[in-house]
Amino acid sequence: MKRILIIALIALSACTRINDYQMVLSEIQRNPEATYLDGMEGKMKWNYTTGLELYAFLDTYAFMAPYLVSKQDSTILDYVDAWYDEVIDSEGHIGANYKKSNYNLDHICPARTLFLLQAYRPKEKYALAIEEIASQLKTQPRTKAGAFWHKKAYPYQVWLDGLYMAEPFYAMWASTQPEPQRDSLFSDIALQFKVAAEKTYDPSTGLYRHAWDESREMFWCDKETGQSAHSWGRAMGWYAMALVDVLDYFPENHPERAELLDILRHILETLPKYADPDTGMWYQVLDSPGREGNYTEATCSAMFSYVYLKSVRKRYFSDKEFALKTYENLCKTFIRVEKGGMLTLTRCCAVAGLGGKDNRSGDYDYYINEKITDNDPKGIGPFIWAARQYGLLNMK
Repeated sequence: MKRILIIALIALSACTRINDYQMVLSEIQRNPEATYLDGMEGKMKWNYTTGLELYAFLDTYAFMAPYLVSKQDSTILDYVDAWYDEVIDSEGHIGANYKKSNYNLDHICPARTLFLLQAYRPKEKYALAIEEIASQLKTQPRTKAGAFWHKKAYPYQVWLDGLYMAEPFYAMWASTQPEPQRDSLFSDIALQFKVAAEKTYDPSTGLYRHAWDESREMFWCDKETGQSAHSWGRAMGWYAMALVDVLDYFPENHPERAELLDILRHILETLPKYADPDTGMWYQVLDSPGREGNYTEATCSAMFSYVYLKSVRKRYFSDKEFALKTYENLCKTFIRVEKGGMLTLTRCCAVAGLGGKDNRSGDYDYYINEKITDNDPKGIGPFIWAARQYGLLNMK
């Protein structure tokens, strides 16, 4: 009976065969090893894109695991474990370009998978690697306002991206610590969100700008506010996903939980104003809907769909019909079903940032001219989570 239930849930979708399990299988078929995800072409690299996608794979496996009966059903778990087992040595040290001294928040993100992996393939070296990553957060440089620098190479800069890179891991780790240390850790997590929200908020739109430079030294920032020029869709997607995931671990009775919920609800109430009226999806440059050259973009739309669906399921947001529609529109707008049922996620912005070696300006023309690709991990992961939440909501 349980196996029938899981098969029925996998089949449930607004579009035939469009669900999280099918997307995971499609990605594994495209990339026989995880070292090929995100165009790595077999290169082992500790990077957030691979870690993000593997966490999504393992989430799907975790949901299905109680109902799986054959050894072949461990394909997803084997795929994820093989990558982490190779990149982490027997003493728990992370290889493949990880350096704590770089203080790069992007490098926190892949360690999140280790918490879930420990439930299925427990290894002492995975526990040690979690502590190695936690030690980076303990000494991560901060702005005067208390927020983490995005990385050592970007001093005094807070990027919305960084909230997702660090805070879900931070919350998972904090939840394992003893009281009263745990409460102070969650207060610090709340501070990261509150500083980012305060410093990047654009009162003219109700949205949050991509980044903030406390020093006002970067060429891309406004010299009065320190803000970058635009609300970039994926940056706000990262921030919103970080909020909804951290709330899973944030203590119910913690005094700052309500403040995080207020920020999340503000985002959920504001985003519909900036959606494309034809597709219901969101734009690459979020604060410029309909502007010439702007386009509906898959990664941010998948992120927002996931956040709406999970927020309804967690009772942070009440409009279930709207949330379900975001996923259905996501499938209609961005998913292509290939021959044999393989799924392709189209129209993903490959990468966008600020400053760096390419002197990225963060102006409108910069964002709309960045490379567009298919099946980017930054869209695949959120799509998998959105599909899972859609299935869970439809069970009720």
